[in-house]
Amino acid sequence: MVHPTVAAWSSKPWTDAPLVAVDLEGTGGQDRDDEAILEIAAIRLLDGVPDTDTAYTTLVNPGRPVPPRRWISPGLAGDALADAPALAVVEPHLAARLNDRILIGHNVGVDWRLLRRRCPAIAPAALLDTHKLARVLNVSSPRGLTTLLDEMHLIEAVNAAAPSSQPHRALWDTAGTALLLGALVRRSWPSTPMLATVIAACGQPVEDPSPTVSTSDETTLF
Repeated sequence: MVHPTVAAWSSKPWTDAPLVAVDLEGTGGQDRDDEAILEIAAIRLLDGVPDTDTAYTTLVNPGRPVPPRRWISPGLAGDALADAPALAVVEPHLAARLNDRILIGHNVGVDWRLLRRRCPAIAPAALLDTHKLARVLNVSSPRGLTTLLDEMHLIEAVNAAAPSSQPHRALWDTAGTALLLGALVRRSWPSTPMLATVIAACGQPVEDPSPTVSTSDETTLF
């Protein structure tokens, strides 16, 4: 069944749709059912451009110390999150920003699986995957989001959009994903496509998201 948001915006330019880029930093897929969210960011898009003035980002206290691992970004391990809000406090803020919106992520199925498990109140209208769209265009790098942004000459723009953040942290990666979507869409279509066209190219199922690359080891999504 098509979500009402998707139905309402499908025949309109993708830039008009209620789009929100999102990224999570977690303890890693090797934790399986115990995987915890450590940081999250969400940035809505206005006219296809990230609206950084209204960006939301927060650390999350997982309720336990986080052992140092090579794929966990600096500032998120050990007891660094002891004073951060618990996910139960964060979830209503996320729901207000993400529910009934179209979420954009780089290999979005990975983040959505974790978010869906930990925050059952989150109910997006649809998912768009920049990793999938990059693969369609044969520009996807197996080394992840940062390398792909570099290949498309977007690093400077991401740094300007998230000057207080850095690669492999939620805010930087979210801004990068938002900018990447616009760049990939412009490369894909000579004129502004309708939302339905973009969903057909890089949509992922909300009910059963399937990550396009492995979530094991250091997770090369980011």
